[in-house]
Amino acid sequence: MSVTVGLFEAKTHLSELVNQVSERGTEIVITRRGKAVARIVPVETDSAVDIALSRLLAARQGSTPGDGSLRDLIEEGRRW
Repeated sequence: MSVTVGLFEAKTHLSELVNQVSERGTEIVITRRGKAVARIVPVETDSAVDIALSRLLAARQGSTPGDGSLRDLIEEGRRW
């Protein structure tokens, strides 16, 4: 959800606007003379890379590449 406010209103009610962003995830667009000049958005705690890495590590848990030794796996990979 996005809310648009003028610069004067943003200065006057900055604490309330920050609370809306942090508690509800609202995006605040600040305008000056009707033109958008800034945006207040929630801080992302995890980057897309961190999320993808944690999903890969979770998927890897408990899986094994096979019953053979590392040398056997390398040789089998070369055959493909």
